Amino acid sequence: MDDVGDRSVEDEILQIIPPLDGSLHKGQSGRVGVLGGALDYTGAPFFAAISAQRVGVDLSHVICSPTAANAIKSYSPDLIVHPILREETPPDSLRPELAALLSRLHVLVIGPGLGREEYMQTFARLALEIAKEQGMFLVIDADGLYTVGGNLDLIRGYRRAVLTPNIVEFKRLSELVGIDPDTRPEDRASLVSKGLGGVTVLQKGKWDTIAVNTEGAESRAVHKTSKISPHEGGQKEVIIVNTPGGLKRCGGQGDILSGSVGAFLAWAKCYESGAFGDNAIPVSRMPILAAVGASMVTRTTSRRAFEEMGRAVVTQDMLSKIGGAFVELFGSGDVEVAW
Repeated sequence: MDDVGDRSVEDEILQIIPPLDGSLHKGQSGRVGVLGGALDYTGAPFFAAISAQRVGVDLSHVICSPTAANAIKSYSPDLIVHPILREETPPDSLRPELAALLSRLHVLVIGPGLGREEYMQTFARLALEIAKEQGMFLVIDADGLYTVGGNLDLIRGYRRAVLTPNIVEFKRLSELVGIDPDTRPEDRASLVSKGLGGVTVLQKGKWDTIAVNTEGAESRAVHKTSKISPHEGGQKEVIIVNTPGGLKRCGGQGDILSGSVGAFLAWAKCYESGAFGDNAIPVSRMPILAAVGASMVTRTTSRRAFEEMGRAVVTQDMLSKIGGAFVELFGSGDVEVAW
């Protein structure tokens, strides 16, 4: 079990961060989609999508119900909002439009503001299947975890996914995959990952535990056809992110995390496609690197906001701190360009 202080991990994360040297055009630093947002939940998809942009992606899309669209649009003109999740629309009718939209994105975050209404859950399952067909990176959070909890085969073995459960969600996942409740706490995330066929698990807590365990599991075909093959012999890695965070945990911080994981995974997709970098890092490493990087950024963001606002801090206060937190951890990335 490693701490995030391991320089080799941080060096790998730096390699999948796009350069700021003027060489990339719009979209080559990441296009993120967030699927969520219904009548009662408009803040969560906003926080996830805008956090991805604050971390540094070029474009953030929110795919939501029409009942949430106007509110989300009013929060920021920077987000592209698609109010296509209509309760009366049959899933088969939505599939072509949704597939076309997802084909333009690098990563899909499922769950922030999704809710548990059956029509939203149905659309989440549809989006998940389309994303897997297209070989997208995935982040599953909040009620997206409820979706996959109803059928673990939706996500089992799909190693381009990162799950971000809180303490209650992690307990439910542990029970669903049959983890002995007497298992040592430090071993549980790895065993949940193993039970899900090697999916990356980011267990949120006082410290964040990030685990990948592919021992004895078969990978989905999408990895076997990747430009860079993963480790086929089995991989077990647990990283504890002990970056200091704020002392108050307010609702919405998890949405900043899921959006940040989405940003790093979008960069990973751009790196994989050759938009930048040298393709030296295996695709199989991307989810755990993205999870670690996003955890570090979110915790540092929380600390910086708490230092300023104290007990009064709310998630909105954290958004303006994301950029500074990123620079504190990974540098500005600025280079001198000769025009």
